[in-house]
Amino acid sequence: MNIERLKMMRERKGKSQKEIADLLEVKQQQYSKYELGINSIPIEKLCKLADYYETSIDYLVGRTNQK
Repeated sequence: MNIERLKMMRERKGKSQKEIADLLEVKQQQYSKYELGINSIPIEKLCKLADYYETSIDYLVGRTNQK
């Protein structure tokens, strides 16, 4: 998992962890653990993030550098 990419994408949108946590329907503390790499993100949450950021799951997790 490319945790730096999650933070970068969030900051590019100008969003707080709380705002993204609300989008994913999790608590801010849980989302923070995703960004820190402490907890894995469930696939349904990754799908939501990919749609929100208009990119692929592969890009979010670092499998490709092509958005």
